Amino acid sequence: MFKNYLKIAWRALLNSKGFSFINIAGLSIGMAAAMLIALWIWNELSFDRFHNDINNTYVAFNRAKFDGRLDCWPTTPNPLGPALKQEYPEVKRSVRVGWSEQHLIDHDDKKLQAKGFITDDGFLQLFNFPAISGNISTALKEPNSLVITETLAKKIYGDEDAVGKIIKLDNRFEMKVTAVLKTLPSNTRFQFDLMMPWSFMKQLYGRDDPYWGNNSYKTYVQLQPNTQLEALNKKIRDITIRHSNHDEDTEVFLYPLSDFYLHNSFVNGKPVGGRIEVVHLFAVIASFILLIACINFMNLSTARSEKRAKEVGVRKAIGALKNSLIGQFLLESVIISVIAGVISVVLAQVFLPYFNTLVQWHLAIPYGSLWFWAIFVSFMLVTGLLAGCYPALYLSSFKPVEVLKGTFRSANALITPRKLLVIVQFTFAVVMIVSTIIIRRQIQYAQDRDNGYSKGNVAFVDFSGDIDKNKDLIKKELLSSGVATAVTITNQSFTNAGSNSWGLNWQGKAPGSKIVFDQMATLGDFAKTLKLKMLEGRDIDPERYPTDSTACLISELALKAMGFKQPIGQIIDKDGIKWHVVGVFKDFIWGSPFDPLNPMFVMGPATRWSNNINWRFSDQKPIGQLMKQAEAIFKRYNPAFPFQANFLDEEYAQKFHEQQRTESLAGTFAILTIIISCLGLFGLAAYMAANRTKEIGVRKVLGASVANITTLLSVDFLKLVVASIVIATPIAWFAMNKWLQNYTYRIEVEWWVFLLAGGAAVLIALLTVSFQSVRAAVANPVKSLRSE
Repeated sequence: MFKNYLKIAWRALLNSKGFSFINIAGLSIGMAAAMLIALWIWNELSFDRFHNDINNTYVAFNRAKFDGRLDCWPTTPNPLGPALKQEYPEVKRSVRVGWSEQHLIDHDDKKLQAKGFITDDGFLQLFNFPAISGNISTALKEPNSLVITETLAKKIYGDEDAVGKIIKLDNRFEMKVTAVLKTLPSNTRFQFDLMMPWSFMKQLYGRDDPYWGNNSYKTYVQLQPNTQLEALNKKIRDITIRHSNHDEDTEVFLYPLSDFYLHNSFVNGKPVGGRIEVVHLFAVIASFILLIACINFMNLSTARSEKRAKEVGVRKAIGALKNSLIGQFLLESVIISVIAGVISVVLAQVFLPYFNTLVQWHLAIPYGSLWFWAIFVSFMLVTGLLAGCYPALYLSSFKPVEVLKGTFRSANALITPRKLLVIVQFTFAVVMIVSTIIIRRQIQYAQDRDNGYSKGNVAFVDFSGDIDKNKDLIKKELLSSGVATAVTITNQSFTNAGSNSWGLNWQGKAPGSKIVFDQMATLGDFAKTLKLKMLEGRDIDPERYPTDSTACLISELALKAMGFKQPIGQIIDKDGIKWHVVGVFKDFIWGSPFDPLNPMFVMGPATRWSNNINWRFSDQKPIGQLMKQAEAIFKRYNPAFPFQANFLDEEYAQKFHEQQRTESLAGTFAILTIIISCLGLFGLAAYMAANRTKEIGVRKVLGASVANITTLLSVDFLKLVVASIVIATPIAWFAMNKWLQNYTYRIEVEWWVFLLAGGAAVLIALLTVSFQSVRAAVANPVKSLRSE
């Protein structure tokens, strides 16, 4: 019986090659898109989940009130980790992790840059990064020990075992490789080439900061089994307050590491979502794309009802049961789904590199996994059954008497369900078109925002090797050689908002006031290099003004926050240093261009904070030539390290990459949705035109023009698209308004966006059905009426 069903199903596919092609094409595109999205979703849901004790591992958070709002952040003081382990028996292990930085690796003739961080020796016991050689239990015990990854080991030593070898780090330290870790998975927050023990901090940075007010490190905690998190959080809440020697009100709490990646957005101290919302959105998009492909199958299968009606009538007349007919049609659907599934794997593999570029991951189809094949086969079967269930039930319900008498007609019987399915398809297409347009406009709105400084022709270099001790000589030579017109040495780059403080005091500050200021430090020529607009006073210039070692600049917003009527000469107390204001500059964007600006405080040389050299190129020579001169200068004063300069405008452009990826994804999915929908519409138009061949012949004989007939055949489809626009408009408005709430600096959703998206949908639908409509309209009526 099954063999007979299979033969009939295969013949039915071959007899309707156009129908089969459209269905297979639509399903394969939808399944490939769903497969790629499913890979991404799985990667997101499995992020850092491979650690053995992930459900008992937590990240320490701070929280404090600012202007009545409770803010939370996951960076903590250096002493917090050891204090938690020492004071609370519920804490089994605590681990601190410093900021990831680039380091120079020097071995024999090989020099290369590697990313790494400092951490406590319990890191490899808390997190599961298996070693291919070495002992992870003791790997970070000694101050000059170094743990490297398999990838880095192969770059340096090839296939030779690296454990026990000596590597020169940053051209200063002799480090012994104590373990080599297996290549890191992509779905982890810890992406590094090497790690160093916390006991190495004093050698590397010259300090091991015990200050409880400096929140610069991540702290991870593993709890004893059966520990009640809520009870422990009540105990540790005031640990920073108790250990601080100054007025401190920052509280501490532990948050599950398993939730940290996907549920990392806090509002007023409560987790409200985060990346999980993007995961949900992708899941909805994948479901809708697959549903639209299934709708094509349903529509085309039911549109072919007249061709299959006599077959069903004859088979029922000779004794076929309804269940056997349902099984036959479901088998046809499953065969199409299996063929489409095979093609979808090929399509997914072909487009995987492009998709990886969009999502910024290194995803791969796990061909070697039995789980993958089990899920994939189930996926094909479910898709086939889903797509074929409605046509199977419909086709098997025909009454043989009506069919064989010729009184059966399907043209009007299924008009309502078919309309509904087409409307669903184009509703989603219109929503995606609207989303793409609004995301693009939001990005453009932020890009057009006045950033407050001139970012063109400005480059910067992070400190490495001997740059710190030779920074003054480098600055002088950049200026004297004509490479630069202005140079400023700062503690951070101009595009990375990485430091703030609420510990500023000034005369007239309201008691209990707690205002967060972005803070930077400079050795001079800060405003000159950035070409900031000075509203009052001057730039910091210690060469002309020796007292500028304690000079400071404040932004326009800082001036308003402090309430100074005459800011120049005002004293600001921070960490025991009395800073005097020498200038007020117009606000500039330091953090996200989508967020409001914060007040800013820029300190002079007395901080001794310096990590970057920034310079503005002269406009007298080409940038390429000036960059070569700059490289020669840095090589002269820092010969052991490669010259790596970054352009300020390129770094600023990085701030839009996440939104641009979202736009690209939305645009890609919109195109896929339109392609799949148009495939179905094209096939549906072909069958409708075929069903009305004699009607069209009669109309032409009676004098109807090609334009009249084309309009007649197209207008029904256009009505459905218009209906989908009406339904999609409030859905898209609600969804995009909710998305825009993530940005303080945002556009308003305007009416013309929906008009543009609707017009595009109508045009696309019209172009899709017009080919079949015109083809039917220009056909010779003699051929269509010959049988009459």
